[in-house]
Amino acid sequence: MSSAAVEITGLVKRYGSVTAVDGLDIAMPRGTVLALLGPNGAGKTTTVEICEGFLRPDAGSVRVLGLDPVRDGKRLRPRIGVMPQGGGAYPGVRADEMLRLVASCAASPLDPAWLLDTLGLSPVRRTPFKRLSGGQQQRLSLACALVGRPELVFLDEPTAGMDPQARRLVWDLLGALRSDGVSVLLTTHLMEEAEALADDVVIVDGGKVIANGAPSALTAETDEAAQLRFKAKVGLDTALLAAALPEGYRVQEAAPGAYRVEGAVDPQVVSTVTAWCAQQGVLAEELHVGRRGLEEVFLELTGRELRA
Repeated sequence: MSSAAVEITGLVKRYGSVTAVDGLDIAMPRGTVLALLGPNGAGKTTTVEICEGFLRPDAGSVRVLGLDPVRDGKRLRPRIGVMPQGGGAYPGVRADEMLRLVASCAASPLDPAWLLDTLGLSPVRRTPFKRLSGGQQQRLSLACALVGRPELVFLDEPTAGMDPQARRLVWDLLGALRSDGVSVLLTTHLMEEAEALADDVVIVDGGKVIANGAPSALTAETDEAAQLRFKAKVGLDTALLAAALPEGYRVQEAAPGAYRVEGAVDPQVVSTVTAWCAQQGVLAEELHVGRRGLEEVFLELTGRELRA
């Protein structure tokens, strides 16, 4: 048995003159969670659809649970679960009907009633899919992906549209799946979600892997510098604050009212920042010293411009 849940080597997929995936290499061990990240148009969806057997690659090798997703599709499909972002259910079908239908196709399904209860869907089990909220539709789609006891689950934006309580519930469930040895490959635009769930992160752009590794490794600083972050009123003069600090420090307003000081952080730097804010008649709130987050790494690698 292959030790890899997903193994991709030199994957290429073209649509006419556009190369959506350009020599991609990914190795995902079994029993782990891998987050595939990238801006819109980076090649994530194409890669996942090839792994699911919906598309044929133009070049390269893809093995999912040791099988070719296209040639061995009949053998592979009972072993994987797929959660599309759009939900994938019939608009008029009731939640419990949809889940029972999917369960009937599996050799040894989970109890649909238990799964509905676990995902907080029992109160709406008789509600037509089209009348469910976006978050409820997502949870039902996740239930459909899990009810067949898959060895590997593909999740596309699994918590899109969910409130914080539902998101945490899904995170806990995915953590339990990993503990049970289930492999999870997810795509998400929520960097917090990737940091919370993933053993490994692969960032793609332009159809190529531009970074990969554990979240802690990707967010580690290359020197002893951590980062000082604080909140204050919008529009502080960051150039003046940088001038008050030793040479080489950089100050940015990363988001309106959210400031970041980059450089080696020690007690003197913290004192300088708070004293400067006091001179401006500004209270520096929520001071935090720590490494950069995955979102900052992602933006550094892929740029800050909007993608179509």
